[in-house]
Amino acid sequence: MTVEQLHPRLVVSDADAAISFYAAAFGAELLERYTDGSGRVVHALLRAGPAVWAVKDADDVDQAPTGAGAVILALYVDDPDAVAAAMVTGGGRVVFEVADHSYGDRAGRIADPYGHVWMVAARNEELDPEQIQQRTATAYP
Repeated sequence: MTVEQLHPRLVVSDADAAISFYAAAFGAELLERYTDGSGRVVHALLRAGPAVWAVKDADDVDQAPTGAGAVILALYVDDPDAVAAAMVTGGGRVVFEVADHSYGDRAGRIADPYGHVWMVAARNEELDPEQIQQRTATAYP
């Protein structure tokens, strides 16, 4: 078996608004968009750089999250501060401010207006796995 692609499918309350939000916040490009007979988005595929994800409107089978979900989407970018600011401008909510972390990343968490939490980050220090483990154990005893 060969895995060809893995991407998240985000269920949201308003897919077209989410597509606009992700375009403004991440520079996402809409690759595909399909609707059912009532115009509800059943699948939209987005890309920002090498990252690919799908969005769909909630329905009776797939429910949109009502709070912070169990999945945190990690998005590595060149400027996490700018991306976090764009997300907040678009209606996102800061969960954790963007800051430098001992494990070598500058990162923060932003909840988008549709209930999904994004960790926006950039690597700001090259560390080997042993250094990351030592620093993490010290920072989070």
